[in-house]
Amino acid sequence: MSWLNQVDLSLITTCLYILTGAFAGFAAGLLGIGGGLIIVPVLYFIFSAQGYDQQYLMHMALTTSLATIVFTSISSTLAHHKKHAVLWRLVFLLSPGIIIGSWFGGKFASVMDTEILGSFFAVFELLVAINLLLKKQSRQHQIKINKAIATTGGIVIGFVSTVVGIGGATMTVPFLHWFNVSIRNAVATSAACGFPIALFGTLSFIYASWDQHLFSATSIGYLQLHALLIIATSSFIFAPLGAKLAHTISEKTLRLVFAFILLTLSITMFSV
Repeated sequence: MSWLNQVDLSLITTCLYILTGAFAGFAAGLLGIGGGLIIVPVLYFIFSAQGYDQQYLMHMALTTSLATIVFTSISSTLAHHKKHAVLWRLVFLLSPGIIIGSWFGGKFASVMDTEILGSFFAVFELLVAINLLLKKQSRQHQIKINKAIATTGGIVIGFVSTVVGIGGATMTVPFLHWFNVSIRNAVATSAACGFPIALFGTLSFIYASWDQHLFSATSIGYLQLHALLIIATSSFIFAPLGAKLAHTISEKTLRLVFAFILLTLSITMFSV
């Protein structure tokens, strides 16, 4: 009977991964943000229930979340590019700083205790939820983004985004909007910037876990391949549905629902 229990547990885990990816992709399609903010806490609880080493739970959740964003950011960027909304000059201007920040963000997070990482994530998620409720947007200023500003901003965005396992839209969009980039172009450009954040953040975490003896048939260091495959596929499928529904529901309703979800996840993370 033990093998039947293992099969049942595997099916439950697979269903949870599918639901996580579907919900994360759906939410990202609705508001343009939210994938990592949903994936990270859910993966944390799934990995915990599976009995993984407590000290690596957040590292595994962050790495796997970033890896899924590598794929979903490509899909999102292509969709925005078809509408000529991505400002590629700014993407290439921000990318060097983003790469540096993401790499060192992964190395920094890898030496942090999983409980501290969890608390940091919970605080960040709470701040995003409050910002959604207050509908705060950065004021626009007639200042051009030069190389020095782009590099500094990219480093900060890449570093923080990697530490919390997200694609960076919650920081990149207001940063670009502050420099007089329209919200439409800021969201599209942010999607493209999410690729280097996710890619180099993932690689940094994998490199940092190289000597932790965590490699197996289903994992590459902190990266859990089973979760990555299912969540990325599910998120990829459901993101367009969320984007389509976004045009039929009021923005206020979307913000309130998403803020409530983030508040719930944040409070739950604080309680563990």
